Amino acid sequence: MNATHDPKLKSWVKSANDPACDFPIQNLPFGIFRRKSGKERPRGGVAIGDQILDLAAVGLNTGPTLNVLAAAGRPAWKALRTLLSDVLSNPKHRKQISKHLVPMKQAELFLPVAIGDYSDFFTGIYHAQNAGRLFRPDNPLLPNYHWVPIGYHGRASSIVVSGTPVIRPSGQTRGQASAPDAAPSFGASKRLDFELELGFVIGPGNALGKPVPISKAHDQIFGALLFNDWSARDIQGWEYQPLGPFLGKSFASTVSPWIVTMEALEPFRCAAFPRSGDQPAPLPYLFDKSDQKSGNFDIQLEAHLRTRKLPRAHCLARSNFRHAYWTPAQIVTHQASNGCNMRPGDLLGSGTISGPTPDALGSMLELTQGGKNPVALPNGETRAFLEDGDEVILRGRCAREGYAWIGFGEAAGRVKPAWLR
Repeated sequence: MNATHDPKLKSWVKSANDPACDFPIQNLPFGIFRRKSGKERPRGGVAIGDQILDLAAVGLNTGPTLNVLAAAGRPAWKALRTLLSDVLSNPKHRKQISKHLVPMKQAELFLPVAIGDYSDFFTGIYHAQNAGRLFRPDNPLLPNYHWVPIGYHGRASSIVVSGTPVIRPSGQTRGQASAPDAAPSFGASKRLDFELELGFVIGPGNALGKPVPISKAHDQIFGALLFNDWSARDIQGWEYQPLGPFLGKSFASTVSPWIVTMEALEPFRCAAFPRSGDQPAPLPYLFDKSDQKSGNFDIQLEAHLRTRKLPRAHCLARSNFRHAYWTPAQIVTHQASNGCNMRPGDLLGSGTISGPTPDALGSMLELTQGGKNPVALPNGETRAFLEDGDEVILRGRCAREGYAWIGFGEAAGRVKPAWLR
């Protein structure tokens, strides 16, 4: 850590000094924006309080994505963070820099990076156990879970920024409890779900055939954002054997617009998930003493639901990324361990991060026990799975005594009816 993490540091942008603000000067997350009312081209910015600083103010013209910045690497990221911290805290820069500020309310936000490839992992051990119990009560975790970071290659083209509507997918499904052997049919998903996740944005990347040692894996991570990997459980349940998720996942995934850098997250490092005596230590290529000591992150995650009849969002779950069984460095190293080349802007999803308590379940699948026990909402409505018009809002923040609170903003999406009824 360095002076940019100093909790006493204040910005001359007054809104950034609000203790409840997601974007104090200790955060400085990056995104892509333009003014709503103009014909400007999208460009890079940094969130500060309720404003966005155009990165052109410090001589950085990113174009419509942050891929070039992601590719620049950790020394460049740290230098830029130091520069931004200075110009936004030192009053002598106020006159020159303030003309490059745009109120967030007047801005349109875009995907922060062009995502070439996307993998989703299964690092949330409580989610893995809960989902496993629904299908394999006597053996919820498969033998490989404690040995290998489980993941699958997803569809990058359907990843959308917060606020983009999510159209209910259609697909093949088969069987009900009363008729499990019925022939499959095609139609709109009836078991639409959300997943409470984080996504990690790859920085410089690696050459084809060249693995990333775990001791260098953090240098490959530009930052983190909120990630909702929407799931059609009925479509997925019929299609996923033997090759895994496909159309039940690829219709949409929602990310928050701001990339919180790993530098901003430094004060919130924590130990890797503790393994019990009967669980194996990671294989050597996934083991690093420093990573085990402080390679995970204490990031509070929340999932909220707003319905047509319930305008005030209701909190469905409060979890924490510290419940991830595998660290970000481990999933990066494993992704590249076979020589797979990662490129700037690629995204690695954490998988659903649920906690050990009933109020920390990061999907409707878990909250309702597969739809058997619908969730009761404050206005008397119930939900087994998501209905048309429902809006899911993910939020995240880091809070630790002696440090400034930082936030991730929101990843929100409202469900619209399927094209095929």
